[in-house]
Amino acid sequence: MSQGRLFSSTVMIILTAGAIIQSWFFILFVMALTIGGLYEFFTMVKKKGIPIYSYVGIFIGAMIPASIYTRFELTRNWELLFIVVAFLLILLLQFARQDNSNAIVGIATTLFGVLYVAWFFSFLVKIRLLLPEPQGAKLLAFIVLVTKSGDIGALLVGSRLGRHPLLPKVSPHKSIEGSLGSFAFSIMAAILSRSFLPVGLDFSIGHVVFIGAFLGGIGQLGDLSESLIKRDGQVKDSGKLLPGMGGVLDVIDSLLFCAPAFYLYMSAALNTI
Repeated sequence: MSQGRLFSSTVMIILTAGAIIQSWFFILFVMALTIGGLYEFFTMVKKKGIPIYSYVGIFIGAMIPASIYTRFELTRNWELLFIVVAFLLILLLQFARQDNSNAIVGIATTLFGVLYVAWFFSFLVKIRLLLPEPQGAKLLAFIVLVTKSGDIGALLVGSRLGRHPLLPKVSPHKSIEGSLGSFAFSIMAAILSRSFLPVGLDFSIGHVVFIGAFLGGIGQLGDLSESLIKRDGQVKDSGKLLPGMGGVLDVIDSLLFCAPAFYLYMSAALNTI
């Protein structure tokens, strides 16, 4: 591991631990990562010459996790209203432009960025609010540990034993061996973090293994999806904020898919109590 990657990993671990322990720091951290991820996404899109509305997208994207955390809800699924507002604002801005070429692509891409980065990532806030503290923090710790352990497994096993490409057209450096390593590390992390799951539900070893494998697969799908976006944008990393690791999107890509999946799974499980 390079010194830059070691430094970035240490900083992210400390910040993540602080976010799990302190709820006020948690929402600030989530909003910061959301803004950073959206900025990187919109920067990649701009390089392709697509006329997007990055400032509107970043502002609306930051408001989504904040509204969920503060329980600012006039109706259920209130955060979706921000997406509708974003759409209307973008339309008004588009009306003011003299050049309407690629208008549909620009509007659709801006909204896609808000959904892909901000809305998906905001499910971490929903996970924390599923249960009162400290159970909510434990649930958050579980999803982060299992998901990021899968990333670590893919890196360690893939870099040492990777021989067979997984999807070379999407990500030439990912291997089948790395994918299997990701599954193994996610399952091990799920077993070791079993005590973080809610008391009162039947989380047997087999059940926990299933959750670990499920999140391991979903996390890899998130990673590959971001690789597809970077490949289309012809960039190696989404950004340069974290030396040795890339950008914010490179760090949170697996969580973008795991967070909604785990939230829906746990919501259904808790409703059975």
